[in-house]
Amino acid sequence: MAARQEVTAWRPRVRGVTEVFHAHFTEYAYPMHVHDAWTLLIVDDGAVRYDLERHEHGTPHDTVTLLPPHVPHNGAPATPHGFRKRVVYLDASVLGEDLIGAAVDGPDLRDALLRRRVGRLHTALARPGDELEAESRLTFVAEHLRARLDERLRPTGRDARDPALARRLRELLDARVTDGVTLEEAARLLHAHPAHLVRAFSGAYGIAPHQYLTSRRVGRARRLLLDGLPPGEVATTAGFFDQAHLTRHFRRLVGVPPGRYRRSAR
Repeated sequence: MAARQEVTAWRPRVRGVTEVFHAHFTEYAYPMHVHDAWTLLIVDDGAVRYDLERHEHGTPHDTVTLLPPHVPHNGAPATPHGFRKRVVYLDASVLGEDLIGAAVDGPDLRDALLRRRVGRLHTALARPGDELEAESRLTFVAEHLRARLDERLRPTGRDARDPALARRLRELLDARVTDGVTLEEAARLLHAHPAHLVRAFSGAYGIAPHQYLTSRRVGRARRLLLDGLPPGEVATTAGFFDQAHLTRHFRRLVGVPPGRYRRSAR
């Protein structure tokens, strides 16, 4: 089989994420090297074997691998057909250096929930305009990772109910439908931890903040389309990144693309 090297890399507009890297390698092997960021890795096909601190590790399909910054490691295919991986690099604002030792001792985490959360994070990071969703998912991934690495941080049945905080966030989202708001900014304005902010809102309204904001934008887009505006103009006016961003969410929530919806108006 011919050697294959397919890579896609980008830097999303999400605080704490320095790079997203997707790759398919069949024969390429990484030499020993270091990163200045945390390496959060999932393998979708095949497997990788690597050395970290003179110990050999591997990445079966249901594993989440977290490699700490500044610690040398390598990597090579562990199956004949290579591996397909997705990586997100996180800076110290997401995971502090106090967790490096624990990550060195146990970099491979067998955790189905965490694996699903990291996969959903990658999906959100790949969609321009869905930064609020990516921030929310990253917040819970980071919280989950910290709890796995530090037993003192494991959840203890915390009560997420906070209707007053949920109402204040809803008012903020209502005021910023077009311009939007980052999770970091909302947490700062409302004096709350980002994870608690998302939990309080979801608990109060049965929908995540990013889903609520998208619903409000789609509602605004429907009115503009019925006024006769073309989808391209509606997208930016309603707060979407571009027409493709509008179309994806409009089709999901309304059932038809915006152009067809506009043509159906009487």
